[in-house]
Amino acid sequence: MAGRKSDLFFIAVALWAAAFGLMAAHAHHRNRSAGPRLEEEAALVERLELTDLCLFTDARYARHPSMADLHTAFQDSPMAMEHFPSGTVIPPPPHLRPR
Repeated sequence: MAGRKSDLFFIAVALWAAAFGLMAAHAHHRNRSAGPRLEEEAALVERLELTDLCLFTDARYARHPSMADLHTAFQDSPMAMEHFPSGTVIPPPPHLRPR
């Protein structure tokens, strides 16, 4: 006997809720087990006065790709050649890649 559509929906919701609960429990367990290491790393960052991740030092837009503005690389023109070697290592953002 096939169940009603609402029964299937409630079963799916229950499974998703269980999966979400398991993910939350796993994250809580990982945070508790990684606590001493994270405290140690935070103390190291504070002691060395580190800032954000810096991949390259040559170009402002290549230092941290997620923090770059969209037009910095095209200061001369959109068709200008790349003047820094790091620009050839970092791929273009996904929304600019051909599909």
